[in-house]
Amino acid sequence: MNALNLSPLFRTAIGFDRLARLMDTAAAADTSYPPYNIERTAEDSYRLTMAVAGFGPDDIELMVKENTLVVAGRASNEAPGAELLYRGIAGRAFERRFVLADHIVVEGADLQHGLLHVSLKRVVPEALKVRRIAIGAPQATTQPAIQQAA
Repeated sequence: MNALNLSPLFRTAIGFDRLARLMDTAAAADTSYPPYNIERTAEDSYRLTMAVAGFGPDDIELMVKENTLVVAGRASNEAPGAELLYRGIAGRAFERRFVLADHIVVEGADLQHGLLHVSLKRVVPEALKVRRIAIGAPQATTQPAIQQAA
């Protein structure tokens, strides 16, 4: 079975077409270059680490558009001082796309020792957070109580 048929889901649910696009994108993605790790660093924090040896900060572009993080690398065309006999360090251009869940924001990125680290965090808006509603006692009435004669 090469394809997953989601049409029964679409007959009874509304708004899940994004799920189908996500699955198609994941199936078609080339996952070999550059290698990467995705780590959970805390309850709502993540870190994407990509091996980008040979790329400098000016050669890499990070963009977030419509819940998609795009990491693109364009190698600089600087000619080395010596004749290159063997190229084992890949320096080809790349573009990686990562679909971000709702409320995931990119906090920052840094490049150290050939590794690009991208920090991500889930920031849930106050309106969507769970709220506890206090149950209060009934309000006292402003009318005086009627006294019975004995």
